[in-house]
Amino acid sequence: ASIIFVLSLFLLAIAFYARGFALKAQDSAIRAEENLRHFALNGNLLDKRLRTGQIVALRFAQDEEFVSLAKKAANENLKPKEIKQLIQNWKADYYRV
Repeated sequence: ASIIFVLSLFLLAIAFYARGFALKAQDSAIRAEENLRHFALNGNLLDKRLRTGQIVALRFAQDEEFVSLAKKAANENLKPKEIKQLIQNWKADYYRV
């Protein structure tokens, strides 16, 4: 019984570890996409002060408010939850893992 328990814990740990890889890869893709989006809208890349969590939160903003919200997030060091609360017109993201 103890071997089954240890194997179960091991498999559970592997599952969470694998999920972490998928989320990291997707966060990296979101960062690149939003950087390109900001460049297309503004002609500049995203501010280097923005953390990945902030950029992930910004992906829900429509183009009209994206640039100003990104600037505000960088200047005021907003948390991802605060960024989401400031978004007026949501853009859904149905492709998240």
